[in-house]
Formats: sequence, structure tokens, C-alpha cells
Amino acid sequence: MTAPALLLAAPMTGSGKTIVCLGLLRALAARGLAVAAFKVGPDFLDPAFHERACGRPSLSLDGWAMRLPTLVGLLERAAEGADLLIGEGMMGLADGAPDGRGSTGDLAALLGLPVVLVVDCARLGGSVAPLVDGFLRWREEVEVVGLVLNRVAGPDHAELLIAACEAAFSTRILGWLPEDPSLTLAERHLGLVLPDEQPALEAALARVGELVAERLDLERLVRLARPPSLACLGPAVRPWPPLGQKIAIARDAAFAFAYPAVLQGWRAAGAELAFFSPLADEPPAADADAVYLPGGYPELHVGRLAAAACFRAGLEAAARRGAFVYGECGGYMTLGRTLVDKDGVGHRMAGLLPLEASLAEPAPRIGWRRLALAAASPLGREGARYRGHEFHLARALVEPGPPFARAADARGRELGPVGCRIGSVAGSFVHLIDREAD
Repeated sequence: MTAPALLLAAPMTGSGKTIVCLGLLRALAARGLAVAAFKVGPDFLDPAFHERACGRPSLSLDGWAMRLPTLVGLLERAAEGADLLIGEGMMGLADGAPDGRGSTGDLAALLGLPVVLVVDCARLGGSVAPLVDGFLRWREEVEVVGLVLNRVAGPDHAELLIAACEAAFSTRILGWLPEDPSLTLAERHLGLVLPDEQPALEAALARVGELVAERLDLERLVRLARPPSLACLGPAVRPWPPLGQKIAIARDAAFAFAYPAVLQGWRAAGAELAFFSPLADEPPAADADAVYLPGGYPELHVGRLAAAACFRAGLEAAARRGAFVYGECGGYMTLGRTLVDKDGVGHRMAGLLPLEASLAEPAPRIGWRRLALAAASPLGREGARYRGHEFHLARALVEPGPPFARAADARGRELGPVGCRIGSVAGSFVHLIDREAD
């Protein structure tokens, strides 16, 4: 891989990394650079915004859940044809799984990526210097090459912050961005509102791109980028084996959380992908030997899904002919009997699994997971190991039947059986990311 790269990080979550990243992508693309992006961690939403900002698909790189060949292969894929690669970290620079691994800093150290620290200065004065200095000294193998001061009250505040930093260390300040409530993205439970649901997104991207071009030293920032120090010429990235030779994949506003790396891996392995929209009452392809319902927001469209008779009939037909029907999180709930909405109203789902799920009394489940398959399937033999993550509010009221897998958390603590499998239909609340290294 030859494209130089930079990784945006922050001392803490909520510092404005996503807005800064989107502004950089748009500003650099406007200057004629072929700029690409990636996101650290198990994230479906931020990469969708990256793609809107720079016009190229963005991938997720998860240092906890992915094997090294997967990480490096995805990094190389993200950089194909790019002049510059911008990565957006997750949470704070040092924040990872409870076992201490998987942080943005870990990925920077592993791949030799220079870090630009985005610092939320809304409530900081001279204390910005010791805060940043701690991150500069945190790990020798994590190099912070520049700073972006974010949410600055004005020129006087900026002058104070810059003076404090310049008196304490030599790391270059690349500029500052003002505190502006309009420089935000709409949010809902568990994350940002999907780009297609934000009609004003293009105007917001244009505005933040212009602001970043005006306020930050883009020439210096581009010069600070460098190619990652780790390269791999191994085989194509294939996080999961294909679920079938022809895989029908649900794709619409209710089922938006499918990792591009997984789909690209299936294509690389020779599988044919056929997309369909449950919200449009489309059935999966009648000749598909596998059906994949990824996660998303079925709870926001539960009435339409309950009324989608052609979609449900198509799922039932696939199960009858022995196609492997697999659902994750929102897709898993859709395969169940009933989904209770936030108002306590139950809605009929596909009924292929005995799951009854509810959002009436949210029960947040968030964290990385280790999985061992409870039975052989197209995903692998019995006991085959995966890593993934759980990120949902739904509660399983009833979840009988043979489990899909056994799970452990990031510390290795056993969580017991998860999900369900009945015949050729299976699923769980866990989003699979990659096979676990042997």
C-alpha cells in the first residue's frame, strides 16, 4: 500500500471527530485529492457519512474483533486509488475493550499510523496543555503529529489555548474550529440518523468543508500523512465464508447494517449477491440458497414490516426449501414471532424463530463478543469461533429453542447461549465481524 494516511483521534468520545473528519474529507476532495476514509471499531453509521463526504466507500477496521490479515487487507482496499487516507478513531484514543485491547491507539501502533488529536476545548483553558501532554507521552509507539482545537469560543479563547500548548510542547497545532451548535449531526438511539434520512446533509457537509478549509492548515496536514508501516500481500479479505452460492440480502432503511468487508468477501469467494427491500414488500430471490437479514432499525418501521406479506411469504419459502436464513440483531428480531414497539404494541414478524422481542422497556446490551457456533452451518463447523459486537436496546421476552452460539464478553467471561437456530433458520443479537484467529 502506497497511499499516505492519518488517523483522527480524541481524548474522549463526543469531541467532534466525525464532524472534523467529514470536513477534512470534503475540503481535501474539493482541492482535487482522491481522498478515502475508514472508521476504527464496530461502526456501521460513520462510514456511511464518510462516503457522502468523499464519494468513496469507507470501511470499518476493528482491532479487537479482526485478525491481522483482515485489518491489513481492508486498509489496503480502502486506500486503493487514493492520494490520501483519513481514518476516524472511536471513543477516546486509549479506550478499547474491557480486556484493554482494541483501542484507536492500538490500531495506530499496530499499523504505524500518525495520529491527529481532536481536542474539545469548550470547557478548557490553560488545562488543555497538561491534558494533551498526557496523550503525547502515553505510548511511545503512538505518535501524535498534530492537534485540532475544536469548539473554541473565539479568537481570544484560541489565543489562550495555543499559548498554553506552545509553552508545554512542540507538537504542531493545525488550527481551530469554532463552537457552533449547527455543526452537529442528527442522532437517535444508538447513533446517528442514517444519511438518507437527513435531507439537509449535503448542505451541512458543504458548510463544514468550507470551514475546515478556512480554519485548518491543510497543506501541513497532508504533509504529516505517511504510508502505514505494515503491508500485506496475502489473499483477499474474507471475514466470513459465503452463506451460499446465491445470497439474498435485505437492504433498505430497516436493514442497513451490513459490513461492506463481509459482502466484498462473499463476492471475492464467487458468491452472487441479490439485494431486496423488505420495506417495499419484496421477497428474497426465489433461487437464493441463503438469505441474510442484517441489523438496522426494524423497530422504526415495524408496522410496514408486519404488513409485508410478500416478504414474509418469501422468507417462509426459503426456509421450506432449506436455504440458510440468517439474521443479526434487527434481522434476528424480524425472523422472530413478535416485536413489541416502544409503546408496548406487539407486531407480527416472520415467525421462523420462536423469539419474542420488546423495546417497551429498553435493556441496553453493548460490547464486543466472542462466539462459538453451537452447530455446523455455512458459517462453519460446530465450535467455529467468531468475534463480533452487540449493540441494541431490545429485550428478548421469549427466546426458546436450540441456541445459535455460546458467547463470552471481551474479558472472556462466559455469557451462555445466545440466539436461536431452528432447522436452516438462525440468528442472534450479535453482529459478526470476523473469524477468530486459530
